[in-house]
Amino acid sequence: MWNYSEKVLELFHNPLNQGSFESSSDPTTALAVGEVGSIACGDALRLHLKIDVEADRILDARFQTFGCTSAIASSSALTELVKGLKLDEALLVTNAEIADFLGGLPEAKIHCSVMGQEALEAAIYNYRGITREDHHDDEGVLICQCFGISDSRIRRVIAENGLRTTEQVTQYIKAGGGCGSCLHTIDAIVSESNPAADAPPQAPLVVRLQQIDAVIEQDIRPYLKADGGDIQVCGLVGDELHVQLRGNCSTCSSSADTLRYAVEARLRERLESSIRVVQVP
Repeated sequence: MWNYSEKVLELFHNPLNQGSFESSSDPTTALAVGEVGSIACGDALRLHLKIDVEADRILDARFQTFGCTSAIASSSALTELVKGLKLDEALLVTNAEIADFLGGLPEAKIHCSVMGQEALEAAIYNYRGITREDHHDDEGVLICQCFGISDSRIRRVIAENGLRTTEQVTQYIKAGGGCGSCLHTIDAIVSESNPAADAPPQAPLVVRLQQIDAVIEQDIRPYLKADGGDIQVCGLVGDELHVQLRGNCSTCSSSADTLRYAVEARLRERLESSIRVVQVP
């Protein structure tokens, strides 16, 4: 049983501003909608804003949410927080402010407040005609395939919330909470974002992974596929590359030699002599 605050329970049982707006012919107002999440992932939020066109101000806000107690309460709290704000002011609202409004959220439910913040951004960007391709969180390398989360978004939430562990990243945006194959990569991003004072400089994780993927695609994968096998990169932690052998390679008695002589040796030759390749389950 989650330890919810009285405010969370109040807004769950009696949510404020639930629903949507009917279209209007009033030229002084406009409607904006932002959607985040998906029912398949467990939480989804559609935020509706009524905007004073001339003042660039939010007149009213409503929500439609599919999700848990925290998702409903966070969405309701968000609509109360943004009423009366200019759009630029609303963009400064953080997930921490949503959680504070609620008297706090359980750590495992923090992602619900993040979902509210992102729905608000999406609604305002849609209103201003900014496409998702222009959003900085949509740039970069896809890290968590289960929830469609890029390295840019992971770095952003780490920086904005001072996160120090991979578990916290999962709590905030669910990255790594699906199949778990990206946890090693998230570990590395967290470490890179919080480097030790005496740590030597190193190329960004994403750059190293891109270089590794290029060598694997060009020099290694064709060799493995010729024998009915394949390889999947699971993450890079320091100089340790975590991989999974697939197909015939996964059951081959020579898989250890394949990793050492066909994979590790080639990566060392083409990229970094310190790389170690380790097979993970």
